[in-house]
Amino acid sequence: MLPGFSPRELKRLMKRMGIELEELQDAERVEIHLKNKKLVIEKPQVVAMHSRGETIYQIIGKAREEPIESPQKETVEIEISEEDIEFVASQTGVSREEARKALVEAGGDIAEAILKLQGG
Repeated sequence: MLPGFSPRELKRLMKRMGIELEELQDAERVEIHLKNKKLVIEKPQVVAMHSRGETIYQIIGKAREEPIESPQKETVEIEISEEDIEFVASQTGVSREEARKALVEAGGDIAEAILKLQGG
């Protein structure tokens, strides 16, 4: 806080200026994600200052740097119908298993699977 002001006086002065202070008592962790790393502050003291529809957060605590983990690729389950498998197999002369594999690799796109199996 500011020297010469008690917390109560400062709060009153800020309120007169249209700024409302709120200490967030239950803050456990704050993370700031940068391009190549993140800053982590455990058990921070956080004060929210509300003014003219905006909120400013003041965070006090010891920060440590952590590397940003690369995002994991999500596996998407593709549903391939038996009719699609039969159609691709009949058009290309391959087994049902090869047709299914080509459809999965093509993301369910029948035309792409057929072209892939025909070498085109």
